[in-house]
Amino acid sequence: MERYQNKYRVASARASWWDYSWAGAYFITICTQNRFHYLGEINHQKMVLSPVGVLADVFWYEIPKHAPNVELGSFVIMPNHMHGILIINPPKLSDLSKSGGDVGVGVEPNIGAKRFQNPGKNTVSSIVGSYKSAVTRHANRLGFEFGWQSRFHDHIIRSDADYQRINDYIETNPIKWASDKFNSNQR
Repeated sequence: MERYQNKYRVASARASWWDYSWAGAYFITICTQNRFHYLGEINHQKMVLSPVGVLADVFWYEIPKHAPNVELGSFVIMPNHMHGILIINPPKLSDLSKSGGDVGVGVEPNIGAKRFQNPGKNTVSSIVGSYKSAVTRHANRLGFEFGWQSRFHDHIIRSDADYQRINDYIETNPIKWASDKFNSNQR
């Protein structure tokens, strides 16, 4: 483990050469704590959501209401994880002028400059963190035992072919559950 300001911390799994507030498409995987089947079960190759799974589904759909530059691609809630595509669009000039934001014309991005700062709004980490927090908070308020793993996996989608491959993977995930690496019955 690394040390930062004389404290141990887990090294970031994010790409150090990329700013996760940049416009782009991101493939996200979030697992439940200990990969427990909190979110539902697969029945005849279809996902049947538990009450916590319904929360996970509803709050994923809510992301664009809280992060205006974000669109949702395909996503699927599985028994012990979820996969989704987040698409971060460049901010509109009208949105920047309302918020007093800097357009940044002619400025080279300083790659990795924000790595140890607050990730800010509309970064992949802040969006996923808010989503995980909302699902957990509401599940616990309703009396359901629930937790996510502390981290998540991301993949920066860099081409149309990559996007289509990931989209197909997400859409066929419930059908392939019997052989899925996240299926605890396969270990």
